[in-house]
Amino acid sequence: MTGPAGPTGAPIPLPDEASAPVRLAGGAALDEAFVARLGSACSDVDTDEATCRETARDWWPLALSWAASGTVPAQAGAVARPSTVEEVAAVVALCNEARVPLTTAAGRSGVCGASMPLYGGVVLDLCGLSGIGAVDDTSLLVEVAAGTFGDAFEEDLRAGHGLTVGHWPQSMALSTVGGWVACRGAGQYSTRYGKIEDMVVGLEAVLADGRVVRTGGLAPRSATGPDLTQLLVGSEGTLAVITSALLRAHPVAPAERRAAFSFPSFGDGLDACRRVLRRGATPAVLRLYDPTESARSFEVADRAVLIVLDEGDPAVIDAAMAVVADECAAAESLDDGLVGRWLEHRNDVSALGALITRGFVVDTIEVAGRWAVLPDLYARAVSALSAVDGTLAASAHQSHAYTDGACLYFTFAARPPEAAADDWAETYYVAAWDAVMDATTEVGAAISHHHGIGINRGRHLAGSLGPAHGMLAAVKAALDPNGILNPGKLGLPSPFGPVPWP
Repeated sequence: MTGPAGPTGAPIPLPDEASAPVRLAGGAALDEAFVARLGSACSDVDTDEATCRETARDWWPLALSWAASGTVPAQAGAVARPSTVEEVAAVVALCNEARVPLTTAAGRSGVCGASMPLYGGVVLDLCGLSGIGAVDDTSLLVEVAAGTFGDAFEEDLRAGHGLTVGHWPQSMALSTVGGWVACRGAGQYSTRYGKIEDMVVGLEAVLADGRVVRTGGLAPRSATGPDLTQLLVGSEGTLAVITSALLRAHPVAPAERRAAFSFPSFGDGLDACRRVLRRGATPAVLRLYDPTESARSFEVADRAVLIVLDEGDPAVIDAAMAVVADECAAAESLDDGLVGRWLEHRNDVSALGALITRGFVVDTIEVAGRWAVLPDLYARAVSALSAVDGTLAASAHQSHAYTDGACLYFTFAARPPEAAADDWAETYYVAAWDAVMDATTEVGAAISHHHGIGINRGRHLAGSLGPAHGMLAAVKAALDPNGILNPGKLGLPSPFGPVPWP
């Protein structure tokens, strides 16, 4: 069963009062003449205040905390819902001409504030661009509109064509294909199928001046200059508006295998994962939990639990699982029912809203690094989180593994002490994130694996990329000289003023 094929509201409702403060106050209100022109460019334009507030937020935990305290995170001036690429182009060209900020959104499942209109303006809701287009079964390629929700896309692709792209993010029913591409997302089976950048063959996109361009898609490999498709992948709506994607597909897997093990330490488990990948095995799921998370998720005390799942041709996955068993021979074998337990609960985020409503500060931080630095990164980040005053818990798991390295996922929780200052939660949140970002940068790892940058990581991106961040700014200036596309994100300068957070 698929989800509602539309944005799923964040778990904490916004305050009803029209007088409720807006945390990120935005820019000037849109004038009536511009709104009238916007209505001529797009058949569905909404200026209702409640809609403009609800559409201006995502699942960023800090913004949920703002809502819980009676504050509206952000507010757009209008929401445009195009149903064709031509309407998208017309809206973008109009905003560019009028110098009005334009923030693209769809499922709004992001957790870093990437789809929040920091300077007001127009939110471009792409949910009206949905559905599977051409399917090339011979070449295993599928074209899909950017506003297509993940669960509907996968169900239709399987039912109609016997294919899958293998992309299974936790937000499967909340997110869209365009969001996957724009934020450089990863699915839970990424070790087998790759991240979204490995799946994207070509894109259709609208540039800031309204021109529609297509990149890639002509051949599996080419030497036709820099890869313009990859330039847009991960750009978070700052360089262009992605309207469709051409993705690699695979036959639906005919078989599946499962296993589970435990290790004396997280470091021992990491080394086993590294050896598995080094030998060429790529099981779809290779997830390792530190002792804290192993106890919490699987009731396994004082051990690091590894769950393994692979799917595909039986001959291929049997060989991969044989490598796994060989490299985990010194570990303790566990009931593979633990894999089923993970599958059953892997997309459950119901606890988030309840914890925030009760005053807890919670979040996860995913980063990525080479195998050579991961043990040190794990130790540094958990220690740094634990040292932030107010931290109740700090833990980690490894969730996506590759030949050269893996993603580490840190989880933290805190609760304000009695008589804490009104801004305690936000101050703590910033300190916790700074602790992990600093530890990640110090060991030479990447500050994000698949959640992207948005506003939350923006202040850290220049330090992470070094002088290359100037290259990104130059590309932004060339493709979007008026700075209208999702301003204030990726740590880039904005013509609409300083970034309003933190």
